[in-house]
Amino acid sequence: MTQAPFEGQSGTVAPLANVGLCHQAVQQVMDRPGHLPGMITFYGPSGYGKSTAAAYTANKTRAYYIQCMSSWTRKALLQAVLREMGLTPHKTLYEMTEQIAEQLVVTGRPLIIDEVDHIVSKSAVEIIRDLYEGSNAPILLIGEERLPHRLQQWERFHNRMLDWVAAQPASIEDTRHLARLYAPGVTIAEDLLGRIQEVSRGSVRRVCVNIEQVRAEAQQLGRTEMDLQAWGRRELFSGEPPKRRV
Repeated sequence: MTQAPFEGQSGTVAPLANVGLCHQAVQQVMDRPGHLPGMITFYGPSGYGKSTAAAYTANKTRAYYIQCMSSWTRKALLQAVLREMGLTPHKTLYEMTEQIAEQLVVTGRPLIIDEVDHIVSKSAVEIIRDLYEGSNAPILLIGEERLPHRLQQWERFHNRMLDWVAAQPASIEDTRHLARLYAPGVTIAEDLLGRIQEVSRGSVRRVCVNIEQVRAEAQQLGRTEMDLQAWGRRELFSGEPPKRRV
């Protein structure tokens, strides 16, 4: 089995803020009163760990989970959901929509659609609305920070949203959790953790890259502790390309 990001060798998942936010979002839409809308959006910049949080949440809530791709059409979207459900797709879009809606009703399971930005420009969001209308199932949409703004052009879709949940930048507490998970043999001091969080600029992905750099350097030096003084003038990964040499 492929090891998920933010999961250690023992299967321990780092309790990051966005993992909790994503899970709470799905629970919120699952537990809503029947007269309230049943879609919710989890959005934020790339690198904030949204997809990892979604995969964890899907596992905990038994949600059907798909991750959209840039080449997808409306048909591809429906086929992907049906594959996730273990069903053989029918021929027409109408039939596939009916299949999915029926399965959502019968199972009572939520649907998580990640990387929704890829299909917004193709009007495939109207297919998602059809799935919701046909099932009244809990649906979580996940995308980049401009996703709520981009969805405004479909008023009937936008009006069926229960809430908009913003993913949060990696905190110092998140950085501590990730350091314990990915550098178990190295104690990273608070001053260096703070520097890692600052340089990473909210990206959980960059925090992980920097923790690995510190772990590898500590191993090479034969150290079990690393602080800012020991790290010295070494660079940390900020995501910026290297400056051009004159």
